Amino acid sequence: MGRKWNNIKDKKAAKDANTSRIYAKFGREIYVAARRGEPDPDANQGLKFVLERAKTYNVPRHIIDKAIDKAKGGSEENYDELRYEGFGPNGSMIIVDALTNNVNRTASEVRAAFGKNGGNMGVSGSVAYMFDATAVIGVEGKTEDEVLEILMEADVDVRDVIPEDDQVVVYAEPDQFHAVQEAFKNAGITEFTVAELTMLAQNEITLPDDAVAKFEKLIDVLEDLEDVQQVYHNVNLGE
Repeated sequence: MGRKWNNIKDKKAAKDANTSRIYAKFGREIYVAARRGEPDPDANQGLKFVLERAKTYNVPRHIIDKAIDKAKGGSEENYDELRYEGFGPNGSMIIVDALTNNVNRTASEVRAAFGKNGGNMGVSGSVAYMFDATAVIGVEGKTEDEVLEILMEADVDVRDVIPEDDQVVVYAEPDQFHAVQEAFKNAGITEFTVAELTMLAQNEITLPDDAVAKFEKLIDVLEDLEDVQQVYHNVNLGE
């Protein structure tokens, strides 16, 4: 499972290294979270979570402040949370999460992205049942045994703890995200390599070589849509 996460993280980092795409998406997500409650992370767990994620992606402070200030300023811009499910080449499964102020536009763009790149949209529930909502939190500078000890002392239940390269990755139920983070913070760990709520495929598939490029293009097109926040899939794209 750990390798599964690292592939996703590395691909996102490579794709976003020289663009502002991820910053714009975080700006929207921070604004939405800030509008749902107090624009103060100490009083708004949803906002606190988004800011923790943004920190792991090195989102600049001015992007964060601009989004929070927009929420404080009483902006009336509203966004709907949408989830689309579909299939890519060779039966691959894809979940697309979006935040949009124009549902018809987003649905049309997502459907076109699938249709023009070897995929097709599915009905709600056609894919999501093959994925598990998962909290993923990574730390550096600790061994697997040290992380397990920290979690046991805090009486936090998790699914798995896996050493991976230069980090240890913890997989837990979504409602344990904050408990895991607090356990680490109480142990003096305040920096995280990963801090995500994600959808992990229960079973990955490997595509034939001639389908990989088509699949990657479909994922890239979906991720580049302005309203799309996250794209999850069940394909093992290798190291």
